[in-house]
Amino acid sequence: MSKLSRNRIFLLILPVFFLCISMKMDWGFFGHRRINRMAVFTLPPEMISFYKRNIEFITEHAVDPDKRRYATKHEAVRHYIDIDHWGEYPFTEVPRNWTDVMMHYTDVYVVSGFLDTIKLFGRDLIRFEDGILTYKQRPEGNFFNHRTIEIDQDVYRKFIQEKVLTQYYEDEWKVKCSDLKALFGKQGKNIMCQSVVAVDRFSEYGILPYHLVHMQSRLTRAFEEGDVNKILRMSADTGYYIGDAHVPLHTTENYNGQFSNQEGIHAFWESRIPELFADKDYDFFVGKAEYIDNPEEYYWDIVLTSHQMLDSVLTIEKELSELYPQDQQYCYEQRLERTIRTQCTEYAAEYHRRLN
Repeated sequence: MSKLSRNRIFLLILPVFFLCISMKMDWGFFGHRRINRMAVFTLPPEMISFYKRNIEFITEHAVDPDKRRYATKHEAVRHYIDIDHWGEYPFTEVPRNWTDVMMHYTDVYVVSGFLDTIKLFGRDLIRFEDGILTYKQRPEGNFFNHRTIEIDQDVYRKFIQEKVLTQYYEDEWKVKCSDLKALFGKQGKNIMCQSVVAVDRFSEYGILPYHLVHMQSRLTRAFEEGDVNKILRMSADTGYYIGDAHVPLHTTENYNGQFSNQEGIHAFWESRIPELFADKDYDFFVGKAEYIDNPEEYYWDIVLTSHQMLDSVLTIEKELSELYPQDQQYCYEQRLERTIRTQCTEYAAEYHRRLN
């Protein structure tokens, strides 16, 4: 485990070469637990004995993030990223670094002495070129005497890191007027300021790949501290989020087919299919875990690859629904003491076959 203490860890993952499984926020419990359990057997000798001793914990707690999603508003957004909200593949306009995201997608408002609220920063106002923040269009109001307004990008980055991101889990992000004015140097003294508020315009559309970077950092730190309980909790959670990153429907605003008249496809794809066919058809012998040199890039590759599969997930089901009569698409099954309506086995089997 020496590499773990040097901030470079083996990722507890199971490469997903088989059909995955979920609701917008999670795979089905079956899928998450199976993935975490099977991932243990891919680990190198230095790690596998520890994880095998704790395999029941890793398996059972694979769904803890799903259970937490109603306890805090900050949990749900960790399970997905509606990347298509921000443009088209390969989404190069979306920064891969979290601080860069907040620099681009945080609106900063100043309330002037006349109680007018003016937006000073935001995606529609600013651009970053050659290490300089400049304005696409000048803010409203008569704050600046000079025609050109320029701020060093590193200065603005520090402002976002120290004055905004430190409040990420607060309900309201408030900034001191003096900190805002300092950004503009001499021009800052002309800003009439009663208060300053920053508003996150990004997180509501999901932060999954950024949260994976954060989780890996926490897992590494747990190993460095030798905190076994934290290692196990962070490992189980990390397996969960990596599983979600492999779900195409976790990369789109059309996460449950609600925009394509396919409502219910999420649970169909991530729960019904694997519950029916995982034990019989899936190949769990995927080889040994591989060392990842650049985790941040790797997490984004997962999300982008998953998103490229989205069209197939939706189109194949749409074509199938037009071939099968409605009474052959949905059947009733007995689950414990309940009768539930779900996709018929034959219909699910054909979807499974076409998806390969």
